[in-house]
Amino acid sequence: MTARAGTGLARPRPASYLVPMPVIPPFRPRAAWGDIKRFIAHRDRDHLIGLTLSVLVVSIILVLFFVDSKVNTSPGRSVTYVELYDSDRSDAEIVARQEADQEAIEARARARQQEFQKIDDALERAGL
Repeated sequence: MTARAGTGLARPRPASYLVPMPVIPPFRPRAAWGDIKRFIAHRDRDHLIGLTLSVLVVSIILVLFFVDSKVNTSPGRSVTYVELYDSDRSDAEIVARQEADQEAIEARARARQQEFQKIDDALERAGL
């Protein structure tokens, strides 16, 4: 760097003629559409078929994701049955009812276990 005459300061560095490029160039729809049209104009029929199929597959996947996001997103309606009891029941009546309910629960569990046992026996006979 050389000193300026009379000021004693160094000359500023000359500006570069190269402009820094952005990392991600700005998107312009008209320019993108023009690029696509020029790309398609200079391609063979096979390339156009491949392009069409690839756009179709991507579109189908996006539509499926959109449709799937709307399916089973909230729980369905559920009905809860409530049994009303007399307020003047004795403790013995309450215990008897609880024992009967417990026996019904255990009977359902035994029936389900027997169903699974049948499936297990069938799988063992099949060699699995």
